Amino acid sequence: MPGVPLAEWKGNLDHTPSRFQGARVLSQVTNYHVIAKLSTDQSGLQRCKVSLVNAKGESIAKEAKIVGVDPAYDLAVLKVDVEGDEVKPISVGASRGLRVGQSCFAIGNPYGFENTLTTGVVSGLGREIPAPNGAAIKGAIQTDAAINAGNSGGPLIDSSGHVIGVNTATFTRRGSGMSSGVNFAIPIDTVVRTIPYLIVYGTTYKDRY
Repeated sequence: MPGVPLAEWKGNLDHTPSRFQGARVLSQVTNYHVIAKLSTDQSGLQRCKVSLVNAKGESIAKEAKIVGVDPAYDLAVLKVDVEGDEVKPISVGASRGLRVGQSCFAIGNPYGFENTLTTGVVSGLGREIPAPNGAAIKGAIQTDAAINAGNSGGPLIDSSGHVIGVNTATFTRRGSGMSSGVNFAIPIDTVVRTIPYLIVYGTTYKDRY
């Protein structure tokens, strides 16, 4: 399952840390629509298998459980126990300050081909795209880096290797199913603001009241 592995959040909800510290439990971010149809087990949890890369470059399979979702931003947070494995979380950048034309790279598993990297540029900023719950996701990043089935939930990174967004959607040519080169990612600044609430409460602040 594509996702952005981040170290366990260690901070309060009123402060956004500039980076994540190493931890034995990873919080992995993916799209809500990727995990929405997972069944619930007898303990009331949704579980799935995720693939991580350890310090040796080896792919390791781990069980993850879904701890929080936000359909309005098409985000979900998974907890993965990585004790005994040396797994380095990905470096988190910032989407504020992005410029149209700068290089970016999408990583995912399109059509089952694992760890595929595609290149492109930031084509537009502040786009509005539909969310799984029918709401509108505002502020999306538009890119021409190829995003296809299997890329959803994977990272969009900049030329320094920092995550600037979470790949979420693509427009396809009508009747062909082929990508039109118009693809979208949720800005990482939005993700960083949202995930503490998902980890602590299972949902966002606005959904609790």
